[in-house]
Amino acid sequence: MKRILAIAALLAFTVAASAQGWFREPTPNDTLQSVRVLPDGKVLFQIYAPKARTVSVTGDLPWGKPIVFREAPNGVWKGVCEGLADGCFRYSFIVDGTRVQDPKAPLSAEQASVFTKGPGYIKDVPHGAVAQRYYWSETLGQMRRMHVWTPAGYEKTKAKLPVLYLIHGGGDNDASWPGVGAAGWILDNLLAEGKMVPMIVVMPNGTIETQDMMGEVPLFGQDMVRSIIPFIEANYNVKADQAHRAMAGLSMGGMETIETAFKHPEIFSYVWVLSSSFAPGRQKEYVQEIGLKEIASQLNRNFKALYFTQGGPTDIAYRNCQEALGYLKEAGIHYQYLENAQEGHSWGTWRADLQTLAPTLFK
Repeated sequence: MKRILAIAALLAFTVAASAQGWFREPTPNDTLQSVRVLPDGKVLFQIYAPKARTVSVTGDLPWGKPIVFREAPNGVWKGVCEGLADGCFRYSFIVDGTRVQDPKAPLSAEQASVFTKGPGYIKDVPHGAVAQRYYWSETLGQMRRMHVWTPAGYEKTKAKLPVLYLIHGGGDNDASWPGVGAAGWILDNLLAEGKMVPMIVVMPNGTIETQDMMGEVPLFGQDMVRSIIPFIEANYNVKADQAHRAMAGLSMGGMETIETAFKHPEIFSYVWVLSSSFAPGRQKEYVQEIGLKEIASQLNRNFKALYFTQGGPTDIAYRNCQEALGYLKEAGIHYQYLENAQEGHSWGTWRADLQTLAPTLFK
């Protein structure tokens, strides 16, 4: 949650600049690593809980050896576990007697509770499959996970399909689009209704832990080009050419989409930037760095469709997006602008974007 708030503050930079004192003060939680294996094999647990009275940890840890937590002056509680062999261990914190899932764990975004009001998205139609796939990231030097939606009947067809690469926002991970984003169900319904062409939708993990949150943007762009796209094209029956590739991202994922597609326009034909902009607070500098005017003709030639969308004036990225559109106009870049849902910076907006824009692809 702290990371989401930090990103929200970053996206709203231009608004905050005109309202002194609006900025949230940084906290140790912004870059905290909650579990660290120390060089001597001990495991350090950490949680930012400045108002807590007591903190402990529970799970698949040695019985009879309580882990003592002490609070540092900055509000971070720390405890060291000894005697663990190599392996996987389930754990959770106990803060003032209440069990708390680790809010800084890489999979913490998947622990959010979700409820459905009304009919929801699950209908009696043929359903595709959502798979978890792991790949080696050449850029990060580690195994990474992605989710991949394949349409109903994919397993029995030999037809090659186009690909949409769909990126979540800051504070989330690759499970967010198929989870709270309902992407698989939305795509199932669109395909069953004959509103979109069959395609594969790849939902990578756009979150990369860095000391500077904006530092993850270029890293993810590199990972897309060097590892994610090659993995998909090596393991799925897809049309591996520019005309049959699309990329879309929301919020922080929108910045990652710009970073990837604007620097490699020869890779994609369709690009969506949802509730986002160029680098907030330094859009002019970023536009100059990528040479927007110089690459304008190349973008116009390669992008069959470039969409910028917003969730209306209440979207925290609204002013940043309007500024970005000004740079696009100044450079002579063709784009389409859409306020598809007036639901602000929320999944209600982005689900509506997917429903509206998916039918426009690869036609």
